[in-house]
Amino acid sequence: MKRITLNLAPIVTCLTLLATTSSLAFGAEPQTLINSEKMEWGAAPPVLPAGAKIVVLAGDPAEAGLLSLRLMLPAGYKIPAHWHPNDEQVTILSGTFNIGMGDKLDQSKGQELTAGGFAVLPAQINHYVWTNTGATLQLNLMGPFAMTYANPTDDPRQASAKK
Repeated sequence: MKRITLNLAPIVTCLTLLATTSSLAFGAEPQTLINSEKMEWGAAPPVLPAGAKIVVLAGDPAEAGLLSLRLMLPAGYKIPAHWHPNDEQVTILSGTFNIGMGDKLDQSKGQELTAGGFAVLPAQINHYVWTNTGATLQLNLMGPFAMTYANPTDDPRQASAKK
């Protein structure tokens, strides 16, 4: 009969390390806790068309690193074709939100997402968005936050610079 000997020391070491690391991760104090009623909404930055409201949940939009923010868009809100330097993850929290891909906003070619819907918009690819009913979204991306409009005359900052 052949006898097999197992050295359990490496397995026990790995399990101990895993248990210790897990307890550290789960026992750590969270960095950010915000209930929705405590969120301080403000006007969105001028790179977005007027009317949107924003709250930054985590990170700094001007700095590199993980960024989570929410946007509240009124009914009839549109953002013309634009792109971002990093992938953008979008979760629809309420309302309906439409996304289309391409160089020009074309409402006949978009996809409607409802509350609970999710999209990943790839970096450096033109897309456009709109809402007929209004919507609240959560965006997760790597900062810094930046937008480049496909047509520079669509950039709201250009309109305000001419005033």
